Order: sequence, then structure tokens, then C-alpha cells
Amino acid sequence: MRLIRPGTTARGGRSARRASSPVLVTAAFTAVLALTATACGPAEDDAKSEPASSTAGATSDHKITVPDDLKDRLKEHGIDIDKWKNGDWKNWDKDKWLREAKDYINPVIAGLWDPDRMQDADKPPEKPVDNDISGDEGVTDPTPVPVRAVGVRTQYHDSAPESGKLFFDGPEGSMVCSATVVKDPAHPGKSNMVWTAGHCVHAGKKGGWYRNIAFVPSYNNGGLSTAELRSNPPKEKVAPYGIWWGTWAQTSQQWIDQGASVGGLGAPYDFAVLHVTPEESAGGKSLEETVGSALPVEFNAPAVPEITAMTATGFPAAAPYDGQKMFQCEDKPGRLSLAQDDPTMYRIGCSMTGGSSGGGWVATGQDGKPALVSNTSIGPVTAGWLAGPRLGKEAKGVYDSVSDKYADK
Repeated sequence: MRLIRPGTTARGGRSARRASSPVLVTAAFTAVLALTATACGPAEDDAKSEPASSTAGATSDHKITVPDDLKDRLKEHGIDIDKWKNGDWKNWDKDKWLREAKDYINPVIAGLWDPDRMQDADKPPEKPVDNDISGDEGVTDPTPVPVRAVGVRTQYHDSAPESGKLFFDGPEGSMVCSATVVKDPAHPGKSNMVWTAGHCVHAGKKGGWYRNIAFVPSYNNGGLSTAELRSNPPKEKVAPYGIWWGTWAQTSQQWIDQGASVGGLGAPYDFAVLHVTPEESAGGKSLEETVGSALPVEFNAPAVPEITAMTATGFPAAAPYDGQKMFQCEDKPGRLSLAQDDPTMYRIGCSMTGGSSGGGWVATGQDGKPALVSNTSIGPVTAGWLAGPRLGKEAKGVYDSVSDKYADK
């Protein structure tokens, strides 16, 4: 089996490096250079750093403000906010690549994610790896029959208003994933929370938090072709509901400790939640109010035999896709076990490729309405199937923690 592996870009391109013995690969996707198990970046597993946190807000004149407490914490890391915004964020030395859960820093850099830069994050990886999945250590159902992804009807906002595209930067360049607006129990009807994969915000055991993480709901809402997008369309067609920066991100400690771009390690815990703020003023509206919808999250979804169908949504970017359009796969899930002591994952047939990572998996909830029950994590480069974590107490802990952090704000 040929397996997806993520790529990155340094403009102008670089040659790919191969991993020694990958087993599975996260379906995250970046622009040109393929990441390997040892090419996540310069941070070591035992990298240490001091605590910091991130919050930012928009003033009435659309200028982003950085609170003094954040500036102070940045300084504790030796980070000057002005230098950071002017390009120092590109410094990926291990002492600058913050790793611990408490160390997430993502100050807004207005104008960084312009339409051209978004498109430049969408080139396919250069050299996928060959391998197969073997050594079942738990309960795994037969490999599902491939399901061809179907293009979502435009306008995307009318068909899947909660879905969007996630942009971020790593040591090798700009990267992309998919993500979903989810409800916030602390702010009913006014959520600023987004669900994605852990590997879309944190590099796992050999790295730290990615930077310049921003969510674009209903990206390319009208489904413009790549050629049309290259003809300098107005920003409103590319990001019709604005660009929302991740002021805070959390993923599982298991992903931070075990996660890898290849090998499947940490995949059963490969989920993350973002709290976001608009790059430009949204007139006081939350993300949920802006897009008009948010999905509930179920952490006790039924076992596989009881689920008749799941629908995965994302922006696949590796060939034959180009990352500019939204697709969906619907299939009855099976089970995938990577390790006997880890939770069994959901698996569906799906032709979506890298870039679809983090995209929400939706099933009928216990109240009979659609609910998010998983997210895309891993899959083969032959695009036969995708797998996502079964959300349990660890996922609920991450979700509740982000909600609680902003409950009084």
C-alpha cells in the first residue's frame, strides 16, 4: 500500500527526504517538501520552555491588539512581538519552537494569509512512501471498499457552512488542513471554537506548536478553479467570512508525547480544538454567528455496528485534487486498531488525499440531528480509505478545557 505523507514548502522547492520505516501517515498536507519521521523540525523530544498563553482582540478600527500579559510572556521566551510579526516567527531553533501544552503562542499577523499565500500552500508532496498496514494488535475490520469523494455543491456555505480550511506554518513552509466550527457550551449560539486534527496544530513528539494558525470558513465559497483563483479574485471570494486566527489551541497530551508524521503513532488521539478571533472586526459577531452554524460534538458515539453512515468533509490537496475545492465521502464505518492498548479508530472508504486532515466526520447524533463524531487523521496515498479517532474522555477533556478557558470572555 502506498501511504500519504505530508509535504511542506520553502518557496522555490526542495528535495524530499525519505523516512526509514513508516507505517501510517497523518493526512495533513503542505505545499512542496515532504516531511518524514525525522524531518518534523529541529526541536528535540526533551525540549524545555517556559509557560506562555495567547489572546488577542480586534479594536473598533480593525487593528489587532496584543494584551500586555501576552507581550510579557513572549518576552519570557525571548520573543519580541514586533520582530515576531516582521518575520522572526520563521526562526525554528529548538529554543524558539515551543512545545508544551501551555506554550501555545499565535499573535495575529494581519495580512499574512493573503489569497496568493493561501494558494501557495496547496502544492502536492513530492515523493509518497510505499508500505502497508499490518500486524493488527486489536480489532480491525476488512479494508473498506474505496469511496469516490463527491464535490460539495456551491455555494459551500449553503451546503456545509461549518466547514473550512486551516492554514499554518511549519519549519519547511506553509501547510494546510481542514476544520469545522463546533458549538461552545459556555457560549450557546456564539461559539468561537473550531475542531481539527492534533497534527494540524502540533508536530508531535519531535516538534512543537505550528505558527500563524488561521481558519477560513467556506474557503473558495463559489468553487472557483485554480486558474480563476490565480487571476486575482477579490478576497471576498476566497475568504467570504473572513480569516479567523487561533488565539488558543489544545490537543491531547498523547499526541504531544507520541505523535509522528509517519507511523500512526498517536493517531487514536489525533484531535485538537482552537479558539479563534477574526483578523478584521466581525462587528462583534462570533464565528458561529458569522457563518450561521456550528456542530455539536458527541463523545459517546455508538459503536461501529450501530452507525449506518459517516460523512467526512475536507479540502484534499494531493493529486488528483488541488486543495481549492471542498469534497465529501459518505460510508458506513469499520474499525481500525493500531495498538491493543489504544482506542480503536473509525475507518471509511474515501478517495480524499492530504489536506483533508482535520476535516469533521459527521453522523446522526443521539438527538437525531447531525453531530461531529471524529476527524480525518490518517490514510493511504492511493486514497482508498481514511481513519479518524473515536472521541472519548480525552477528547472531551480538550474540548471542555478550551470552552472553560474563555467562559468568562
